[in-house]
Amino acid sequence: SRGSFRAGSPLPTLRSSRGRTGALRRQSTNQHYQTFPTPPPRTAGYRGRSSGSGSSSGESVASNEHHSATPLPAAQLALLALLSLAEQTALNSISPYLPEMVASFPGVDSEKVGVYVGLLASSFALAQLTTNLMWGYLSDIIGRKPVMLLGTSLLCLCFALFGFCTQYWHIVLVHVAMGLLNGNAAVVPTCLGELTDRSNQSKAFTWLPVVYSLGSITGPALGGLLVGKVAGDRYPFLAPNILGSSLLAASVIVLLIWFDETLEEKGKPFDFREKLGSLCSCLKRTKNKLKRRRDRSTVYGTTDTLEEEDEENEERGLLGSDDDEDGAKSPSDAATWRQLLNRTTLLLLTTYLVFQVSNISFSSLYPLFASGPKPTGRGLPADVIGISLSIAGIFTILFQLFAFRPIKAKLGNLGTYRGSLLGLAISMALMPWVGYKDSAPPFGVGSSKIWLYAELGIILVIKNICAVGGLSSVMLLITNSAPSHASLGTLQGVAQTLSAAGRSFGPFVSGSLFSLSVHVQPKGEALAWGLFAGISLAGWLGSYAIHAEGLESTDDGYEEDEED
Repeated sequence: SRGSFRAGSPLPTLRSSRGRTGALRRQSTNQHYQTFPTPPPRTAGYRGRSSGSGSSSGESVASNEHHSATPLPAAQLALLALLSLAEQTALNSISPYLPEMVASFPGVDSEKVGVYVGLLASSFALAQLTTNLMWGYLSDIIGRKPVMLLGTSLLCLCFALFGFCTQYWHIVLVHVAMGLLNGNAAVVPTCLGELTDRSNQSKAFTWLPVVYSLGSITGPALGGLLVGKVAGDRYPFLAPNILGSSLLAASVIVLLIWFDETLEEKGKPFDFREKLGSLCSCLKRTKNKLKRRRDRSTVYGTTDTLEEEDEENEERGLLGSDDDEDGAKSPSDAATWRQLLNRTTLLLLTTYLVFQVSNISFSSLYPLFASGPKPTGRGLPADVIGISLSIAGIFTILFQLFAFRPIKAKLGNLGTYRGSLLGLAISMALMPWVGYKDSAPPFGVGSSKIWLYAELGIILVIKNICAVGGLSSVMLLITNSAPSHASLGTLQGVAQTLSAAGRSFGPFVSGSLFSLSVHVQPKGEALAWGLFAGISLAGWLGSYAIHAEGLESTDDGYEEDEED
């Protein structure tokens, strides 16, 4: 959900690189992808340029967008979908067997498996949190394609090593490396934003969660069914990781050959030497500036502001006058940050954090709950857990293909997002009340095992529908809430950082609570599920404070109320 802007938080010296790329604007790499100019995002806090011509042009384009849509670059979107599918398949293949894998390691207390599993998921997200902005900023310097190729290659290597882990600290180390070395979470949606505009963004962003849902089908099924198929008892979890690594390697080759860089100006070839030189000079200037500040602080105790400004102006003069082309300001300016963090974006980012905490906590709790012993868990094997997730994913894809867009056209981005938060709360509140394999069937009809599978399946479908629907909607809301084109990439970098923060907090707390719930009777499993249901419900209530103009898309038929 990103425009052709900045995918991460830029450093103060970013102005030097902008001179090479020119004014930033939403456009595609190939000329035939874009049929008319795209107006900037519009919220209550953004008024655009004051010139009459610019205003009339923007109004004209906005009017045209209701009647015609820019053709989608199908080939480029298909390549991004292939990369996302390979990545999601590999990442989702871990969850069905992870509790069993952790429990098999020496020194792991069987009653604290939830804590160990939660720590793993949190370490991955925390590692992403520390590097998301760095990868986004790097993609602004050297391009989106090199960052995706590098991140996917390193993730491929991590999966190749994961299956050979024989100690708990081994998989912690590999999980941290997976989070640190892969920046696709921020860069892939940024490429999507650069290939689309408001006239076609809903259609494009609807397909991204579909691909994620496909990964939620193929990943758990392969992960659960392939355990023990290669290397016997010595490396029982090697087979799913070999497959995941192979898929990632194939996506790297395909992207390398056919994907076009989306950051560059139309028709301008990607120059790796130029980008590498730009990155090195940027890092050198940042280092020199920090050194000067430290030296002045040591000698004088304070920094002479005027002297520092003179030095910065001198630097800009050496870099060339084209740095200020079109009068654009760096997104790192304090004024831009104040404009960026307005009431609407702050509320959106806060509820997005709640959404991610709730979503990842459910995903972390379910394998623990399903595989755990009675009475807290339901005692299901890894293959059954994987198949249940895959079947729920199939229903989710059908919903995404045939029902989601009509619902979003009726409710709008914001209404769909609110409903998704409420649905997450309901699904987590229901989960502790599913039956057991050997309990009496309700109403004396059928078998208890069939009832258990049906109850789990219904709740998983509700959760998955809300997860993909909410993700699609909030990505569009965040994109459309940006005060200006130049600040959209920075806003997405902040959003992905908050997402990683939520995904680092949720699994550890949920896993710890589930381990604690073993000692709570009766219905100890309701402790963790109930807490995160309450958190999701709080996010749903908070979403009703979001009110702004320009948050809805123009290609789904939804008419938003105009606000002064």
